[in-house]
Amino acid sequence: MSQPLYLQLSEQLGYLTWPLFICAFLAILIILERVALMANELLKRDAWLTELRKQTRSATPEQRQQLLTQLSKGRTMLAKGTGLLLSHGDHPRAMREEILNLWLIKQKEKLQSGLKVLQIIGVITPLLGLLGTVLGLIEMFSQLGISDGPVTPSQLATGLGLAMNTTAAGLIIAVPAITMSHLLSLWAEKRCNKIAHALNQLNLWLEGFDQALNIGCEAPCGANAPCLKAGNSNTNQQQSSAAGMTAPMNSTLSESN
Repeated sequence: MSQPLYLQLSEQLGYLTWPLFICAFLAILIILERVALMANELLKRDAWLTELRKQTRSATPEQRQQLLTQLSKGRTMLAKGTGLLLSHGDHPRAMREEILNLWLIKQKEKLQSGLKVLQIIGVITPLLGLLGTVLGLIEMFSQLGISDGPVTPSQLATGLGLAMNTTAAGLIIAVPAITMSHLLSLWAEKRCNKIAHALNQLNLWLEGFDQALNIGCEAPCGANAPCLKAGNSNTNQQQSSAAGMTAPMNSTLSESN
């Protein structure tokens, strides 16, 4: 009858079985939870924003109330942030920006939650593997020290096996942990920047900037996807206002990094 998996690992990893097992369990748990959060954000599309960008007029009170009602059931971060912005639409612009800044900082912390722990696991597990290597060599030399006869492979097998197994186990845990922590951190940063850009557009839209939702538009200019054009003095003034309004929110995001 074959031995249970835990007993096999215990024989191969020695005293470091439990530390490595705990690190592996925490890494898998964090990665699965972060990937589930990312999938939840990616699978739910903000179709309402695409429809809103097709118009060229600024927000009306009726449209604001209708959009707020529509977003009350939204589950994406952008929908929640837009709902927060619309619910404070009657406040001064500076106050709305401060509210959104605080909200964005909390969302960034939420998206990056657990990634520091994942990075720490990626640093600790190779060191645990190195410790296992040292312990394995100590055990091997101890076996050689108490033997008076010639050195046999069986005397070397136990110590060298422990040394190699712990090193391999530490690297097997560390490589996915470090890789996923960096990939998830990059995604969180990109997602926060995208949400901040959209909220800046919506904030300008509430202020009466007609084409605020098409700032940075990559689609060709047309009836359904108008882009900003130079040559109109009123539009140039609105663009200057847009540049001034987006700065505080983006600077706060940079400070939170």
